[in-house]
Amino acid sequence: MKKFRFSLETVLDYKQQVLAALQTEHGAILAQVRDQEKFLEELEAGYRHMNHEFTRHKLSGISIVDAMKYEQYLRSMERQIQEETERLEELRAQEEAKREQVVEAKKETSAIEKLREKKLESYNKALQKSEEAMIDELVSTKRVMAAQSA
Repeated sequence: MKKFRFSLETVLDYKQQVLAALQTEHGAILAQVRDQEKFLEELEAGYRHMNHEFTRHKLSGISIVDAMKYEQYLRSMERQIQEETERLEELRAQEEAKREQVVEAKKETSAIEKLREKKLESYNKALQKSEEAMIDELVSTKRVMAAQSA
């Protein structure tokens, strides 16, 4: 019997390559999300520190000019935090979309792999039946030869 050959092998290979590429892209976006989260945490920590410092200076007495500088700097930090938060949300949306693509690619690849497994199982059963038939034929031939010589 001829060697097993899955007719969709090239499609399966292509789907596996697509899946690997999507997983790599998803990993890169996930790393960007983590980096953005860390950056945002650092900005928020800097804002809290500066706000605490401003409050401390207000209690001990501060000039109006210095108070205005603090307030202006804090507002600037708030805007930056808002912008970076929006950027984080965009990255999370990209990550979610890429994750959905990965899940879909896994489903497609898995379906083809299951089909391949079924075809291989069917091939192996046919091969086994063929071998059993050949053995039965050999045994029958031996019996006939033995009966003829007896």
